[in-house]
Amino acid sequence: MAAEKQVRLDKWLWAARFYKTRALAANAITNGRVKVNDARTKPSKQLSVDDKINIQLSPMSWDIQVKELSSQRVSADLAKNFYTESPESEHQRNTLTESLKLAKQLQTPNYGSRPNKRGRLQIIRFKQNES
Repeated sequence: MAAEKQVRLDKWLWAARFYKTRALAANAITNGRVKVNDARTKPSKQLSVDDKINIQLSPMSWDIQVKELSSQRVSADLAKNFYTESPESEHQRNTLTESLKLAKQLQTPNYGSRPNKRGRLQIIRFKQNES
């Protein structure tokens, strides 16, 4: 992989696998969910090594520092080498992930609005045995 001096922000976010498409990356940047060096920017911003990026993705947030530049999308394992994440950011994401898992387990299951034929028969049998 050739070392590049500068890469467009939207291309780098796509190559580092934060977004599935460059269009989604550009949209997030335009809407202010991605900041470079604590400032709003444009998708065409030229990134360089050691730039700090803050990315807001739904409930998650990343505070990363650019280690390597690439405009080509690579596998997820190789994409992790493009940046380093701050320990506070990693801890916050792990805590949020755990709390979301617990909240999902505590939710009551949705059984649907109406019982099917089998369910109706079970209800009838239960009511007949009850009386």
